[in-house]
Amino acid sequence: MAAGVVLLATAGLTTASVLCRWLLGQPIAGDFELVSIGSGLGAFGFLAYGTLARSNILVDTATTWLPARVNRGIDAVWMLVWTVILLVLAERMAQGALETMRSGTTTMVLGLSTWWAVGIGAACLAATAVVALCWCGWLLRGRG
Repeated sequence: MAAGVVLLATAGLTTASVLCRWLLGQPIAGDFELVSIGSGLGAFGFLAYGTLARSNILVDTATTWLPARVNRGIDAVWMLVWTVILLVLAERMAQGALETMRSGTTTMVLGLSTWWAVGIGAACLAATAVVALCWCGWLLRGRG
């Protein structure tokens, strides 16, 4: 839900900035910075839900003839691969957040600190890894 709210706010900011540019000849200062941060956080925010709903792209053309149990096993292996990838990315982003905080990196126009956004992205990836790992267990137990 929070990701949806962030994306709606981002869309509203974009609309307001375009209107300001059209009516007043000036956009909202830092609009592109806020839109880029908001879009990134919105996308990261939807990853865990997408994984929970298994709304990712499934290519099963070559395995439809196999028994359901075998297909669940294959899906569990790939979900485990997804979990490992997510954990690596979450760890790297967490390191990036710490480094960004230490270096005092800010946005160009508004001077906003960016470490918190990177940290939220890392937390979203970690949450998605937890969901993916749950799916591994569910698939191996016959659910899915």
